[in-house]
Amino acid sequence: MSPIAAPPPGWRAAADRAVARGRRIDRCIPSFLLDSPISRVGYWYGCAVGWVWGSLWSTGRVEKREGLWVFRGMPRATFPRGGVCVGGCFLTGDHRVSAALLRHEAVHKRQWQRYGLLMPLLYALAGRDPLRNRFEIEAGLADGNYVPRGAA
Repeated sequence: MSPIAAPPPGWRAAADRAVARGRRIDRCIPSFLLDSPISRVGYWYGCAVGWVWGSLWSTGRVEKREGLWVFRGMPRATFPRGGVCVGGCFLTGDHRVSAALLRHEAVHKRQWQRYGLLMPLLYALAGRDPLRNRFEIEAGLADGNYVPRGAA
C-alpha cells in the first residue's frame, strides 16, 4: 500500500460537521427501523450478499477474524477502495489486513446491524469522500488508512 497522504487543511472541522449532520438524519429515521428486528433482517441480507459475492470472487484465504468473515484475494474490480464491508463480510484484495483495519471494518459491521438495508442508501448519501462520510469518520479514519495516525 502507498503511504497515506496528509489530509487537507480544515478536514477535521468538515468531518465533525458530517458526523453532526448524520446524527440529525438519524433523528428523522423511525426508531423501529434502527437496531430492530427489521434492521437485523437487512443485516443478514447484507451478510448473504457478502458471502455470495465473496464466494464467487475470492481467490485467497477466507477466515473469521474479529467477528468478520474476511474474503481475501478479491479482484480489484469487485470492491471499492481498499475493501468493503457488506453485512458481516469484509471483501478485500491481497494487501495485509491489519488489526487496525479490522477494528475499522468491525464498526462498519455494527453500522450494518444498526441500519440494516438503510446502510447502503445512507452511505451513498454521505458521499464518496471519506473525510466527509460520517460512516468512515465514525469507523476511524486512521484505522481505515484514510489519514495518517495522529492526524489532528
